[in-house]
Amino acid sequence: MKVYDAASIRNVALVGHTASGKTQLTSAILSNAGAVNRFGKVDEGTTVTDFDEEEIARKHTLAASLAYAEWNKQKINLIDTPGIGNFLSDARAALHVADAALVVIDAVSGVMVQTEKAWAAAQDLGLPRMVVINRIDRDRASLERSLQSLRDTCDRTVIPIQLPIGEEKSFRGVVDLVTKKAFTFRPDESGAFTEGPIPDDMRSAADAAREALIEMVAEADEKLMEKFFDAGTLTDDELVAGLRGATAAAKLFPLVCTSALLNMGVQPLLDSVLAYLPSPADRPFKGTDKTGAEVLRQADEKAPAAAFVWKTIADPFAGRITLFRVVSGSLKADSTVHNKSKDVPERLGHLELLLGKTQTPVPEIKAGDLGAVAKLKDTLTNDTLGDKTDPVTFPPLKFPEPVLAYAIEPKSRGDEDKISTAMHRLEEEDPSIHYSRDPQTKELLLAGQGQLHIEVTVAKLKRRFGVDVILKPPRIPYRETIKAATEAHGRHKKQTGGHGQFGDCKIKVEPLPRGSDFEFVDDIFGGSIPRQFIPAVEKGIQDARTRGYLAGYPMVDFRVTVFDGSYHDVDSNELSFKLAGSLAFKDAMTRARPTILEPVMDVEVYAPSDFAGDLMGDLNGRRGRIAGMDTRGTTTVIKAQVPMSEMLTYEQHLTSATGGRGSYHMEYSHYDEVPAHQQTKIIAAARAERTGVEVEEA
Repeated sequence: MKVYDAASIRNVALVGHTASGKTQLTSAILSNAGAVNRFGKVDEGTTVTDFDEEEIARKHTLAASLAYAEWNKQKINLIDTPGIGNFLSDARAALHVADAALVVIDAVSGVMVQTEKAWAAAQDLGLPRMVVINRIDRDRASLERSLQSLRDTCDRTVIPIQLPIGEEKSFRGVVDLVTKKAFTFRPDESGAFTEGPIPDDMRSAADAAREALIEMVAEADEKLMEKFFDAGTLTDDELVAGLRGATAAAKLFPLVCTSALLNMGVQPLLDSVLAYLPSPADRPFKGTDKTGAEVLRQADEKAPAAAFVWKTIADPFAGRITLFRVVSGSLKADSTVHNKSKDVPERLGHLELLLGKTQTPVPEIKAGDLGAVAKLKDTLTNDTLGDKTDPVTFPPLKFPEPVLAYAIEPKSRGDEDKISTAMHRLEEEDPSIHYSRDPQTKELLLAGQGQLHIEVTVAKLKRRFGVDVILKPPRIPYRETIKAATEAHGRHKKQTGGHGQFGDCKIKVEPLPRGSDFEFVDDIFGGSIPRQFIPAVEKGIQDARTRGYLAGYPMVDFRVTVFDGSYHDVDSNELSFKLAGSLAFKDAMTRARPTILEPVMDVEVYAPSDFAGDLMGDLNGRRGRIAGMDTRGTTTVIKAQVPMSEMLTYEQHLTSATGGRGSYHMEYSHYDEVPAHQQTKIIAAARAERTGVEVEEA
């Protein structure tokens, strides 16, 4: 495999709502570029980038995967990303190391919720985007309607550079508005096409669309605007250069048309990617120096070696596979680099290019390129590899906090140790899941972005690591807090033969704003408690607050100030003051008006407008607060804030209420106080769990 330099590479992430055809489009690109010898299909489970057994079974992409294609002597790295909301963090990670996004839109559905999320993520990164209207051969497909939804919800400067020749069943090719050529495809999935003039019945539409394109390109550049006013148009060279510049600056978003399943429109798409999207040489990568100041690192292979790790794959056979982008310099096989995030050396073995799960060894990977290496010892996602003397590191990706937790238990007793090892590997692969043991109930908890996310993780446990587990009902991560300030006293005194135990402290507790977690303040003067025992008081309070007071949930959003106490020269020790701190906390809780907090979710429901009234009524019944409603064509978007505990059964309800035509997205918003009557139920349930006695619901 040839080693490419930065100017000859395009790093492109395919993003968009689930079922828009991203994986099928990736497969068509690889087939047309000769990277594979067969045209894989999602429905047949034969695509390159959906290679995981769970992806093949569900027919949905569940994790970002890497492939590459060589086209016109240049290399295009493709990152196929998930379009399901539970797995959006992988799409965000892919966008971070890409130089452009291909936003894939279903020509029937138009812009949907995850398209908006992906668009916003690309916008936050200032990433150039090209829009692909896919599946334009389907019934009810419409370029006009899709374009309108893009301009309404994404950006008004989405502009077609192609028009489809026919729509729905009559789709057979595309007209390129820049080159003024028509590409007509054979309907046999071969990708073969003939090039010719614009059909007579499309000439006026193509002329009007080209004029609109020229105007928008001129509008994005002052010099071109002057030429446009003087000449009334732009030359072909000016149009191409202006379109490339405006696209690279994320001022314009060119739109092309394809049918990935019929293998139509793919070669013109590849030509457009090379013509208009930037290479790594055009886009410096953001890093930070030792002072934390932002620096821009150019994709220069003569600069110090630096690479950013954007993904880890837990492979049961190959071990840990690390995916990285070489930002500057070059990485060479069988060499040693420094992990600057962990300050340890790492030995690189075989460097590889990934084509789905197929690994191709290469001797070197240069600046701007994407690659992989297996079996690194300490390196994980978000680490920076490179030259030890180079001070630049790259800021970590932010992964969302888990929003839902299930208790899991192994089907066979012998699997308990295996669960821990396997989950640790899966956490390395997917930082948006969290595995822990509940200190109160001793249950193993698996937390993730939603029910599907957790189900997929459990399936990976079984398929990859042979660990079979039972899922128990989801646990809501309630918290406790206080509503009043008070002072409290904790004294631990125990006299036995020989040395006794003595610890005595006085504390003041006061509530803090939501999201403040916990603060501990040392306000001891005059040595009433020796310095070395203050941390023990804090430890006692920390231990007590994590166990909660009302229902066993961690207590947050309050400050504890230790201001007085006493000690004994002989009997005082760390354990005594730890117990005194715990007793003081419990004493404070009797007067601090403790209460329970619940997580509240930002919820967006997408459904046909006919169902809007019933769905809003249902959300109100779930203690939701409706924040607004938008209408987009025949779809209504309802925005609300709803307690997480009320959303556990929402997926099933929405499916049955809308006949499967509704979808929703939710993410954590904030914690809020639980109504008193609900608190009574939560406390009773917690008490029953501790004692093992069933309590009738109040």
